[in-house]
Amino acid sequence: MYSIDDFKKDQDTVWTEVRNYQARNFLRDSISVGDYFFFYHSSSEPSGIAGVGKILRTKIGDPTALDKKSEYFDPKATKEHNPWSTVEVQFVEKFPAVITLAEVKQNKKLSKMVVAQKGSRLSVQPVKADQFEEIMNMAYGH
Repeated sequence: MYSIDDFKKDQDTVWTEVRNYQARNFLRDSISVGDYFFFYHSSSEPSGIAGVGKILRTKIGDPTALDKKSEYFDPKATKEHNPWSTVEVQFVEKFPAVITLAEVKQNKKLSKMVVAQKGSRLSVQPVKADQFEEIMNMAYGH
């Protein structure tokens, strides 16, 4: 598992291994250079929003799709036509404490946030500006 501490140490990285078409399409079509995003720990205790990152580059072919040793290798992918698009990201900040999914769900201002919806577990999800602001308020007790 790649943690917020790994991200902080690396400072920037290419976000590889997204193999869900809906998540891939969002990365490819809806993310722009300069956008901010929340780093979410999904496989840890507690799971939740651990910090913030920023998009440095978009529309990068995922190199793991071309790596025959990777479990994410795609035999249909070529250097010229790689169907798996990804982004390069930069660490911005780690929150003082993880904002848990339960805390997000308890906040009425975040009731429409995609991550708070039942059955919504994609690794890439949109966040509206007012939701972003509310999460930042929660992170720093405002």
